[in-house]
Amino acid sequence: MFCKNCGAETNENAAVCLKCGANANTGNSFCKNCGAAVSQNAAVCLNCGSAISNQNIAKGSKSKMAAGLLAIFLGYLGVHNFYLGYTKKAVIQLLVSLLGAFLFGLGPLAMSIWAIVEAVNIFQGKITDADGNTLSE
Repeated sequence: MFCKNCGAETNENAAVCLKCGANANTGNSFCKNCGAAVSQNAAVCLNCGSAISNQNIAKGSKSKMAAGLLAIFLGYLGVHNFYLGYTKKAVIQLLVSLLGAFLFGLGPLAMSIWAIVEAVNIFQGKITDADGNTLSE
């Protein structure tokens, strides 16, 4: 079995890829059967002929664009993490931002930097929602 995110060989019982850290069965850049690179919209691997399923993009999944824009504009308050279902992380960002505002504005500044990094990762497809579903385009 191969990681669908990076193409590295993985154990079929593994929950995550040891090379890239992606959750099992997430990604659509590589064939799960042979590890060959595949087109994002491919239905069949041209190397081994196995069907390529993109089942981790769930119907009604969260929008990558919405999550990224929330991270850019309201990320210091953790709004994008509330949207994606990461409530604990979102509450931490919100509290650090609000309480840290009294310390020379360092809390919101630190949370803004964190949110911009997460926005970049969201747009690169490295972040899923809390249920492990890939964000839709």
